[in-house]
Amino acid sequence: MDSKFKKMARIGYVAKGSVYAITGVLTFMAAFNLGGQKTGKLQVIEFLEKQPFGNALLILIGLGLLCYAGWRFIQSISDPEDIGSDKKAKAKRTGFFVSGLIYLGLAVYAFMQLFTAGSSGGGGGQSSSFLAGQAGVYIFAIVGAALAVAGFFQIKKAYTNEFLKKFNYKSISEEKRRKTIKNTGYLGLIARGIILGILAFFFIRAAIESNTSDIKSTTDAFSFIQDSSYGSWLLGAVAAGLVCYAIYMFMMARYRQFQDGENE
Repeated sequence: MDSKFKKMARIGYVAKGSVYAITGVLTFMAAFNLGGQKTGKLQVIEFLEKQPFGNALLILIGLGLLCYAGWRFIQSISDPEDIGSDKKAKAKRTGFFVSGLIYLGLAVYAFMQLFTAGSSGGGGGQSSSFLAGQAGVYIFAIVGAALAVAGFFQIKKAYTNEFLKKFNYKSISEEKRRKTIKNTGYLGLIARGIILGILAFFFIRAAIESNTSDIKSTTDAFSFIQDSSYGSWLLGAVAAGLVCYAIYMFMMARYRQFQDGENE
């Protein structure tokens, strides 16, 4: 595989990890009234904008997210690691492409913040006439089903330790490094799976009730957890899990093994 692709991927993993680290820390603080706020990806960008040297931070995170989006597009289209073209592989590569679109949008949003004053991200959804009526119901049902599948596979990867394959885990001799990769990956994937599952519930419920005027986000999922029994503790646990996922991304940036398609 081209070394430029590998470098792009590693930079992208650092950027993605940074977004999840800020999300997890701020949400953990909010769970226990230590300041902070329940934070989604857009709110992370707005948080960085308000920091000292905010413009520089936005440029760095924007470039990093562009690298991650580019890597996902390369995985989807060029298939440098020879994932294949059977049904399972096509579904996986389609997921890479969708992920690329999401992080491309986030990168564009970061750059847009450089030229605008920015507006409050908020946790609530936005109404859209496009989503009104039967078309919106179908879209919400599809999105909900996709999120449910994505959440299931996050937890499945954690349960089966499938994520360890990316590291050639058995060849890692340092015990501390092995534990860090395994534990943060396990907890982080479960936390992501929970959030995706809650978002799937929101979208499917909205489709069933034909209520597509309010698009829910990650911050709504956090509020849903906090409003449950032992909400603060549960929210704190999920937020800590997202910090673990951030550490897992940083480990990916440093230790991930890339497979050359022609050698597989």
